[in-house]
Amino acid sequence: MASKRRAVFAINWMEVEALVNARHDNPHHILGIHECLDDVYVNAFIPGAKVVTVIDKKDKKRYSLISERYEGFFSICIKDKKSFDYELDIKYEDGTEQKTVDPYVFEPVIDPIDISRFNEGIHYEIYEKLGSHPMVVDGVKGTLFAVWAPNAERVSVVGNFNNWDGRRHQMRKLDYSGIFELFIPGNLTDEIYKYEIRSKKGDVFMKSDPYAFTSEIRPANASKVTTLDYIWHDKKWIDARSSSNEGAKDDKVPLEKPLNIYEVHLGSWKRPDDGREFYSYREIAIRLADYMKEMGYNYVELMPIMEHPYDPSWGYQITGYYAPTSRYGSPEEFMGFVDYMHTKGIGVIIDWVPAHFPRDEHGLGRFDGTPLYENQDPLRGEHPHWGTYIFDYGRNEVKNFLVANALYWADKYHIDGIRVDAVASMLYLDYGRNGGEWRPNIYGGNENLEAIAFIKEVNQKMKENYPGVIMIAEESTAWPMMTHNVEDGGMGFDYKWNMGWMNDFLSYMKLDPLYRKYHHNELTFSMMYAFSEKFILVLSHDEVVHEKGSMIQKMPGGYEDKFSNLRTAYGFMMTHPGKKLIFMGQEFAQFAEFNESSELDWSLFEFDAHRCIQDYVKELNKLYNSEPALYEYDSSPEGFNWISVNDANRSIVSYERNAKNEKDTLVVVCNFTPVEQKNYKLGVPSEGKWQEIFSSDNAKFGGEGKNNKTVRQTKVGSVDERNQYIQITVPALSVSVFKKKSGSKSPAKKTAK
Repeated sequence: MASKRRAVFAINWMEVEALVNARHDNPHHILGIHECLDDVYVNAFIPGAKVVTVIDKKDKKRYSLISERYEGFFSICIKDKKSFDYELDIKYEDGTEQKTVDPYVFEPVIDPIDISRFNEGIHYEIYEKLGSHPMVVDGVKGTLFAVWAPNAERVSVVGNFNNWDGRRHQMRKLDYSGIFELFIPGNLTDEIYKYEIRSKKGDVFMKSDPYAFTSEIRPANASKVTTLDYIWHDKKWIDARSSSNEGAKDDKVPLEKPLNIYEVHLGSWKRPDDGREFYSYREIAIRLADYMKEMGYNYVELMPIMEHPYDPSWGYQITGYYAPTSRYGSPEEFMGFVDYMHTKGIGVIIDWVPAHFPRDEHGLGRFDGTPLYENQDPLRGEHPHWGTYIFDYGRNEVKNFLVANALYWADKYHIDGIRVDAVASMLYLDYGRNGGEWRPNIYGGNENLEAIAFIKEVNQKMKENYPGVIMIAEESTAWPMMTHNVEDGGMGFDYKWNMGWMNDFLSYMKLDPLYRKYHHNELTFSMMYAFSEKFILVLSHDEVVHEKGSMIQKMPGGYEDKFSNLRTAYGFMMTHPGKKLIFMGQEFAQFAEFNESSELDWSLFEFDAHRCIQDYVKELNKLYNSEPALYEYDSSPEGFNWISVNDANRSIVSYERNAKNEKDTLVVVCNFTPVEQKNYKLGVPSEGKWQEIFSSDNAKFGGEGKNNKTVRQTKVGSVDERNQYIQITVPALSVSVFKKKSGSKSPAKKTAK
């Protein structure tokens, strides 16, 4: 344990002065035990100490240190002795006493290989080194603290354990690195701490630990020492997930399964009625899993659960990238949340925000007194409209911080997917900026080349290390090949939110049905690009906030009309190619917009209309999960054929959804006007008996019950460019789904349209 530093040692009082003034970046150079020819010096700097005694661990001999020129600096020269293991016995001015191993006798814990990999930006387990880590070093239990602050003059660990005195635990700056580290003996688990940093300009300030695993509950913001000890019970789930994604390289296997996502803000989905502000992670897991299983969702997507100081940011302004928010409990409790979801067959996707971070004083901004995590160029380092900083994706250590962070959530928390927020703001240098407010790349373009390389790297590393984890892009432009493999020139995502469909479709649905015929293209245009990427159709939180209105409020007409329109909208969405996502509360038509400060309006179940729409969504999800035609060919033109696309005057569209097995083919008819169509001729792909297996107009859903209750036999005739048709009733504002009755004539070979 004891350092074997041999030198002709004499106390450098200029060093001591720097130490006393908390300006030393290598306190180990003078503190601790040092051999000097045949003698040893033991030096300690302990502000507030009255008496300091060294106790030889081997022979228990005691040596009293002397404080002379500088208060708090104690020293002794022990003649004719070599380095030895010792403890410090400290008596403070206030009468307290402490026995501890000297923190300044330990050699560096982070080795040169770690430093080299971090400097190169390829240390993908850097979270195992930086941050705070309880461990045993040379047989001594303690905590290693390590932080990257290359431009700091001095960094100290401060907390209750040293009275927040930045002179007490000054850290050592490692060679060839901007990393400061200090191993502090003793049990510090659950202790809060920060880093006190002195910049080269002389400013002194405190920062939370960028790599902390947990922190205090807001509004407090100190980091907290903890371990990530948890016994998992989801091996079966993880093995199945990984094996099911072995085909991820050719992007076939994951795409051929249902992906039905329920987007949730944990703090406002449901709240306890016992006066507490929130349920814990474990408590909410039980309630949420039961509800999702009942409703037919197989993935939950959590709005950011990383630590954030401001509730109305919903987690999108993160200060603790490695810390699940303590609002709902400890890291182990969040592990329990994920574990429980897995045992119930539910995957967990988390929102991740590598696009920007807030300016909070305790956060990443100007971390060591200079732009460190953010780009130094103000035209690239700040979002002018969001008031946040932009990461410097071209700096190896910053890129490493982010790539390792994504992998960390898969490694430590068994996360099944990551939805990357605001990707467009990362890709474009001129995003949200006017002329003169941005700087082109080296080729004169507006593409952020460093951000592009970072995105590709994080997607590649995730596939290499955790092939079962899906990566999802929230990207609002038409950037090409987002969901294509990096090796083929793509960005490497597994899925992309279909923002174009969402915007066009909601714009269409808001219209009075009388005027929808003039906007028919907004309904059908999505099929022009539906297979250019692997899409998820989303009705997300973004669409039900900031006075945009909830889904039910967007619908035109009176009370009953709104529900009829909403059933039609959801039916079209669930039968349209693409995986699915809906935001919490919209499944039962909550009228109020999303509000993070209160739970969903569960009291609406007092009203029949809301119970009916929930039952409708439940049945719709059951249809989606059970019919291969609705998910097997989601990203392939083989899965879709228009039957009738140009009936704008009646605002009716019809189409086929195809599966691997032709007997699973579905025919869908959508009527977006309040006008019923009787004896409607619908071209079908083959001869036989066709049965309506789903109708949004079913009375139990709140409809008028004018659905097709009997089997329809095909007739010969040219309708919709097919030579077989059935005659049906198309209810007002409805979606109807037909399937060929088993035992009917074998289908003729279809011609792709």
